[in-house]
Amino acid sequence: MYKRQAKCDVLVENFKVGGLAAYGLDYPSLKALNPRLIYCSITGFGQDGPYAKRAGYDFMVQGLGGLMSLTGRSEEEAGAGPMKVGVALTDILTGLSAVIGILAALNHRQESGVGQHVDLALLDVQVACLANQAMNYLTTGVAPKRLGNAHPNIVPYQDFPTADGDFILAVGNDSQFRKFCEVAGCPELGTDVRFATNKARVANREVLVPLLRQTTVFKSTAQWIELLEQAGVPCGPINNLEQVFADPQVKARGLRLDLPHALGCLAPQVASPIRLSATPVEYRQAPPLLGQHTEQVLQSLLGMSAEQISELRCAGVL
Repeated sequence: MYKRQAKCDVLVENFKVGGLAAYGLDYPSLKALNPRLIYCSITGFGQDGPYAKRAGYDFMVQGLGGLMSLTGRSEEEAGAGPMKVGVALTDILTGLSAVIGILAALNHRQESGVGQHVDLALLDVQVACLANQAMNYLTTGVAPKRLGNAHPNIVPYQDFPTADGDFILAVGNDSQFRKFCEVAGCPELGTDVRFATNKARVANREVLVPLLRQTTVFKSTAQWIELLEQAGVPCGPINNLEQVFADPQVKARGLRLDLPHALGCLAPQVASPIRLSATPVEYRQAPPLLGQHTEQVLQSLLGMSAEQISELRCAGVL
């Protein structure tokens, strides 16, 4: 059995810190059997520090790691308060970071011949992904506040109401702002000293944004997008998921696919966003049923016989 374990390249686990030692499956134990093993641990708070023994979940780490303090309507608006992101973003980003760490460790092993322990924590990843907001605090000492959908350093860069809903206006420079003002029929705003530069617009956002909202409500979302795209001003709709998967660009990129499932039906999936020109992603099978490959893994990886597997099943282990 140990010889077979020594053939493994990567092990990924998300038990609490120290939880696998009782089974001899901690990193030091497995390293002794297979020095080439890449052992990736994903926990809430990492392998050390005062919180290491705590359980960690995406929602609580979004709060602890500062993301919720930045997400939600500002204190000046109705419905103000912290808000979690609509998907388990910290979990997802931690998984992506784990992949990067594993690939780096594999590259090191190719040169050195030895594996290593990759330590990933939800909290570490969340703090690392605070991006410009982290630097806003670290360089000024002032904690950023919630701005709803607005950007702390760029104006206008947020949602605006239209005649039939809302759309996103993402003005990235002064030239784009002047183009927007021309399309919106208020060219005077583009040359107003209070709004002519992004620095001025940030300082006067409380004056500018209401003026723009009074303008955007007179056209539909589709009209704004058509006009602004022609003028080269970044903008877009706010789609629900039905609209997302009906979007012509999403369809053209093949982001939905259907794979044959073990139950005899087709299982809808979201395609990988990675496009490789020489080695494109292959979609070999749909997500398996619970336990679908248990016997195959026990036989191929641990060398167990059909009789041994049957005994485990009779004992209620499987």
